[in-house]
Amino acid sequence: MGPLLNVSAFPIKVKKELGENLLKKDKEPVFITCKSCGRRALKRDWQNNYYVCPVCGKYKSIGAYYRLSLILDSGSFHELNADLKANDPNDFPEYKDKLSAQKQKTGLEEAAVTAVGKIGGHKAVTIVLDSRFFMGSMSSIVGEKVTRAVEYATNKHLPLIIFSASGGARMQEGIYSLMQMAKTAAAIEEFSASGGLYISYLTHPTTGGVTASFASLGDITLAEPGALIGFAGPRVIEQTIHKKLPKGFQRSEYLESHGFVDMIVERSEMKSTLKKLIELHKG
Repeated sequence: MGPLLNVSAFPIKVKKELGENLLKKDKEPVFITCKSCGRRALKRDWQNNYYVCPVCGKYKSIGAYYRLSLILDSGSFHELNADLKANDPNDFPEYKDKLSAQKQKTGLEEAAVTAVGKIGGHKAVTIVLDSRFFMGSMSSIVGEKVTRAVEYATNKHLPLIIFSASGGARMQEGIYSLMQMAKTAAAIEEFSASGGLYISYLTHPTTGGVTASFASLGDITLAEPGALIGFAGPRVIEQTIHKKLPKGFQRSEYLESHGFVDMIVERSEMKSTLKKLIELHKG
């Protein structure tokens, strides 16, 4: 049984992520080729399998609004700080043009989408980083959106869920992007001090400054299967220490076996797992 899409709250944005033909009957078969096994399958089959390869089980990255449509109860979605848009604080060469191209390609204003909604009837604040927009890199606006959403959760005494997917701090914004590590971590600390529940959900890839800040500060840390999670990539580490790394190093399964990740959760179990965790910690 495939996912029941909650597209009514944001139909245009979900259509941009999935393609118009996924929300109506296809006149012609449309296929997706898996980058892992090289096999093709109908887009409809990928959708019904939560964008996990129907042949080999490899996970495909999904957009922020689509992920929200999978976990939030129908009609409960309310976006926070949608007016915050990516900018160019350093007047970095060609950055404005690249931002415009990213916005046009993805339909997003930045790499983070923040929202409040209900998961199985329980109200929560959810933050999703979208790897399609500059690899989900943390800019000054991404840091600001994350911080404001965390502060909203603190003030409203709501559970907080952050889906991380990032290549780290955004190079074009220099020190402004690096400052977001301290800012977001401070907001999480205040949230924790107020007694809030923070569930960090790591997806592929979660690296760099995001890993070194809010992604690693969860009360409970979940991960999708096969996700790359770390600060520097394995190739950089091997070149630095001049040693071969263990098989599967920095993948979610390896990190679960070493205690960094509490639980690996299949995408099909995403909503039900979050619902159970919120219920267990309610009050």
